[in-house]
Amino acid sequence: MSLNELTLPEKIGQLFICGFHTLVPDEQIKTLIEQYHIGGVVYFRRNIATAQQLADLSYHLQEISKPQTDIPLFVSIDQEGGMVSRIDHEGFTRFPGSMSLGAANQLELTEKIASMAADELIQLGINLNFAPVVDVNNNAANPVIGVRSFGEDPHLVAEHGAAAIKGFQDKGVSATAKHFPGHGDTAVDSHLGLAVVPHSKERMYAIELPPFQKAIQEGVDMIMTAHVIFPAFESEEIPATLSYDVLTTLLRKELNFEGLIVTDCLEMHAISKSIGVAEGAVKSLQAGADLVLVSHTLEDQVAAIQAVLDAVQSGRITEERINESVSRILDLKNKRIGSITDKAPEIPVPLTPVDKVEPMLRQVAEQSITLVNDEARNLPLKKDVSTLTVWAEVRHFTEVDEPGVFRYTLVEALQPYLKAEEIIIGSHPTDEEIASVLERSVNYDQVVVVTYTSEGSLPSGQKLLIDKLYELTQGKLIVVSTRNPYDINEVPQVGTYLCAYENRPVTVDAIAKVLVGEVIPAGKLPVSLGSKYPAGTGASI
Repeated sequence: MSLNELTLPEKIGQLFICGFHTLVPDEQIKTLIEQYHIGGVVYFRRNIATAQQLADLSYHLQEISKPQTDIPLFVSIDQEGGMVSRIDHEGFTRFPGSMSLGAANQLELTEKIASMAADELIQLGINLNFAPVVDVNNNAANPVIGVRSFGEDPHLVAEHGAAAIKGFQDKGVSATAKHFPGHGDTAVDSHLGLAVVPHSKERMYAIELPPFQKAIQEGVDMIMTAHVIFPAFESEEIPATLSYDVLTTLLRKELNFEGLIVTDCLEMHAISKSIGVAEGAVKSLQAGADLVLVSHTLEDQVAAIQAVLDAVQSGRITEERINESVSRILDLKNKRIGSITDKAPEIPVPLTPVDKVEPMLRQVAEQSITLVNDEARNLPLKKDVSTLTVWAEVRHFTEVDEPGVFRYTLVEALQPYLKAEEIIIGSHPTDEEIASVLERSVNYDQVVVVTYTSEGSLPSGQKLLIDKLYELTQGKLIVVSTRNPYDINEVPQVGTYLCAYENRPVTVDAIAKVLVGEVIPAGKLPVSLGSKYPAGTGASI
């Protein structure tokens, strides 16, 4: 169906990507497709149980859309890899995250990982991935980007971002560079509030923008906006998502981006708690966005669509402006999305044969583990002495019975090499947990603490525990971070510190091998850990 054949409501519907809450098409998504003609859907963990179920869901959503129009749906997902993976269930491959790839720093591996991930997405009927993150993470206090970034060096981020884009798009999955013009140097999570990046244009062109420029050169299909204020480009106190100067003047005209501009979800508090989702949809389109993402609530989704229709009918937005975006959308759909099959495909389990993908996953994991320091000379672990591991974990992911939750801890990975015992604590350990660890630790000659920090800094309970264990062990303490690499900034006295960037099973296996000396740590820090450990640091045992 061509642009000229679409009614105004059908054109406006094409501008929206919406989410829903079930494993099969429910009334919410049926209403949005059949009555409001939306152009795409977005999946979250709530929509996923098994590979076959997800492939069936994608097929049925396209089937619901067919009687309305022959224009296929964008079927999208945030499948960044690592700690941000909507698909993390049995039968799916758990691909590494960006900072692990940045630490390994082999562009061919980054491209191959993206290519394999795209193969799986295509099998599941997913044609659009909101990845890669090309934010330059140069703020240790950043609570939302962190390990989602390849690192703090603009060149490294640009090269790995381009490699990932090529890997996705060569296999037919549209990639999305995010979050424009850069969410890496913020200390506020835009899901919860409105952040400001106060730097000059010169600084932005030197640090934040090069990865997006490289993505544009690579031919990235989409760029996602940031709900962040950038006074260097926008004089009003409004986020980039709503700024004509950022989206049109900068991205379209100065950087010559010809692909699709998609908003981050307008239900995030930076938008929803300020001007609201409906008005946010209107203003984002006025600013130059092509696709509006509203992920959760039917009331907000319908209000946003209606607000855009009202804006066109009242003259706030011209139909010509709508046509520009719809033309871009139709062009990309014609380019990337093939004909929809007559029936849902039979999905193999696992999606990718283990012998094909496992060696590559282990290669990335082993080459990403970074030994920051071993000044205390605690490595390799002695195999004939008593060893205790303390494993910090996010309780939400381990005490809830939900698909895709796996616990594989360091003590299990160490079993082939030495006998160890384990204490599991929360990422925000209680006083009772801390006391229990301290009481038991006196009986062991080797203690390894595995930290987990999803916020901007090491939680106070983990810091207190490490401080006290350091004293008890007289410095013979090993700390391994399994997400945020900046943990050592809070416990600088630690004399043996490793970074792993995630806690997937293959990564935990790689940690164990490094600790016992089976693997030489090859990773280099993709970010600086204070002045003592600049980016590029990587020690050897």
